[in-house]
Amino acid sequence: MKNNITLRVESDLIREAKVLAARRGTSVSAMLAKQLEEMVRDEKAYDAARRRAVRRLEGGWDLRWAPVKDRRELHER
Repeated sequence: MKNNITLRVESDLIREAKVLAARRGTSVSAMLAKQLEEMVRDEKAYDAARRRAVRRLEGGWDLRWAPVKDRRELHER
């Protein structure tokens, strides 16, 4: 379902947007809708990537490291 929205934009910007839309063979409304869709999609993708990264960080990494037992072991050559 599509809904209408109302924007308050300077007249000069509207005029330039109409020219840009005409050059692209589309309408200002279609350009704005496409831009909003891209912004929402990018934001969702960013949020999903952030959640995946946080899960990985919380899980930690097995570095197979064990602390040295004493000072002599640390300085063995």
